[in-house]
Amino acid sequence: MGRPERPVDPKAGPIPRFAHELREVRRNAGGPSYRNMAKTAGFSATTLAQAAAGERLPSLAVVRGYLRACGGGDPGEWEARWKAARAESERAQPAVPAQPDQAAPYRGLTRFEPGDRHLFFGRDRVVEELTTLVSENRLAALVGPSGSGKSSLLRAGLVPRLQEAVAGRDRPAVLRILTPGPAATYGHLLTPAAGDPESWVGRGPVRGGLHPLPGPGGTRPVHRPAAHRPLP
Repeated sequence: MGRPERPVDPKAGPIPRFAHELREVRRNAGGPSYRNMAKTAGFSATTLAQAAAGERLPSLAVVRGYLRACGGGDPGEWEARWKAARAESERAQPAVPAQPDQAAPYRGLTRFEPGDRHLFFGRDRVVEELTTLVSENRLAALVGPSGSGKSSLLRAGLVPRLQEAVAGRDRPAVLRILTPGPAATYGHLLTPAAGDPESWVGRGPVRGGLHPLPGPGGTRPVHRPAAHRPLP
């Protein structure tokens, strides 16, 4: 014999009331066990017990199986009861205030950009290592499997650090960010204009070499930072 069900108060709301009505159908059918009901209902004993627990509204299919296991019931009448309970339950739920100005911090599959720095967390140590690496080497490369977060690490982690470094220098410098593609699409970025300060160049995923830029005060090519070790 299974454990007795916890009582439900039909006055507590539409879902407890609906569960109470299901229990009444079962009681009138002689109180079959949920294990025996499962043989006819097409649903597990656990699912049937949860349907009458009064915690959540069961699906209409489960209700029909429950009634079938108890010897039937007017399908149309019970479907109307079920829809009424669902509608009443939805009306009773508190409305969630809209927050149109609050952007979701998770970017999904979209990479983080420099402007998302305030949302980029958890890689401070790696960003620090990249900053040191780029500062001490003319060429650095960040490698890692697709989807491991290389672009976000560079754009929302390293680039803001480099921008701060540029702003704090005695000599001005330009930070240029390139993405993979034909040289014609970013050739203008590789040719500093007359009077341009020193150029620091950042490029997309590793697909070949990046050549130094001629320019006043020397150049600082940066090739997807993180030198000779995979992205952790």
